[in-house]
Parts: sequence; C-alpha cells; structure tokens
Amino acid sequence: MKEYPPTAGALMEILHKLRSPEGCPWDRAQTAESFGACFAGEAAELLDAIDRNDSAGIREECGDVLMNVLFQIVLAEEQGLFTIDDVWREIIDKMVRRHAHIFGDRKAETPEEVAALWQEMKSKEHKEKKAQSVLDDVKHYLSPLNRAEKLQKKAATYGFDWTMETDILEKIREELLETSMAMASGNEALVDEELGDLLFAVVNLIRFRKRANSEELLRKASLKFESRFRFIEKELQQTGRKLEDCSFEEMEALWLKAKNALSPTENSSDEK
Repeated sequence: MKEYPPTAGALMEILHKLRSPEGCPWDRAQTAESFGACFAGEAAELLDAIDRNDSAGIREECGDVLMNVLFQIVLAEEQGLFTIDDVWREIIDKMVRRHAHIFGDRKAETPEEVAALWQEMKSKEHKEKKAQSVLDDVKHYLSPLNRAEKLQKKAATYGFDWTMETDILEKIREELLETSMAMASGNEALVDEELGDLLFAVVNLIRFRKRANSEELLRKASLKFESRFRFIEKELQQTGRKLEDCSFEEMEALWLKAKNALSPTENSSDEK
C-alpha cells in the first residue's frame, strides 16, 4: 500500500484517485451540490469539538473540513472551472489586500480600527462587482442566526443602527408584547411572525454588544441546558427512576439542584 506524506498535495492526489474511473463509486457519484450538503455537518462537528475543548477532536474535524474543501476544488478542476492554485492565489491576495495595515501603508492599531479597514476594503470590492444591493454578499447558505447578525452588521456600516443598548432592550420588550398579543388573538401565523421578530431583535442586542456572536452564545446556552438535564437523569438513575416516572415539579426541583451544583456563581433566580 502506498504511503502518502502529510501534505495538502497528497490529499489532493488521493481525492483525484477516488474520482478516477478506477476510484470509489460513491466518490465518483458526488457533485458539488451533494457533497456541499455534507459541509455544514462537518463544520458543526468542528464547532462541537471546539466547544468541548477536545484538541484531538478539533484536529480530526479540521481534517474533515479541509477534505470537504479540497474535494470541491477537485470537482472544479475536473470541470475546468478553477484550480487549487487559483484558490491559493485568491485567498492570499485577499488577506494581503485586506490587511493593508500590515502589508501596506494604512494605519490600524485597535481591533475596531482593523474591522473598519476590513469593511472599507470589502465595500470597495463590493462596488467593483457592481452588486444590486449592499446586502448581496450576505450569503443565504449561512445559518439563520449568523445571517441575521451579518445582515444587521452590514446595515450598521451604513448608519442604520441603534445608538444605545437600552433602545434595543425597549425594542425587545415591544416585540415580546406584540408576540403576547398575537398569541391572545389565536392567529398562529402572526405568532410565528412575531416570534421571528423577537428573535431578530435579541440577535441585534447580541450583535450590538460586540462581545460574542449569537451562535456562540446559543451554543453555550445549549451546552448548559444539556449538562443540567444530564444531571437530572443521573440523579434519577441513582434512585432507580426514569424521566417518564417524574412529574414536572420533581424535574423542576432537580433542575434547581443541578443549577446550584454545576453553576454555583449564578444568581438564585429561576431560569428555564
């Protein structure tokens, strides 16, 4: 069996072989669209490994993500669309161009100044492409939370933004009230719409605070929920009981116990 060196070139050679007439029937059957559908799952597994601070998992999932990217390049090379050298050239040029404060004569000494310079470069590129809208480069394939945040950021660069966190909080209260009124009306379609508006407003507050993105905070909240619910399961297993044997009130008491055991620094107010 041939031994391959640990290089991107070796992986490209393997992928080309898998796509060859003598290669793997499954790999030969893939298209950019069918294989692209796998990418979101691989990216999610990488994020999960990062959340768990699993260095071995991060290493493995980085490889899977890289393989997915290189597979797309192999498909493009087969169709004569572009080569891996074209990809390297484009991303290198972009990184140098958008870091003019490092590779050029522009000045940017803080993260905020760097972000402004980056946006300036992106806007210039956007104009050169003659897009129909400044929102065109906010891709539809992004997750809904990520896309909502990027749409808000893009609009904010043109001055369409809030000035204070308290204003966004008031907007969230307004959307919450409208959701409550929609629920009282019994109009389910309107409830769905108002819930979407409420979620969008919450994303706006997270984006405005510039501390973390929406997906990062939601991942952390999900992990916290998961750890607490697993705590409930373990507590029940120790007494020989199952979830289906418990009332909501019993699980609520165990939830509060989990909260105190796993997050002692949190305040004592109820949160579910």
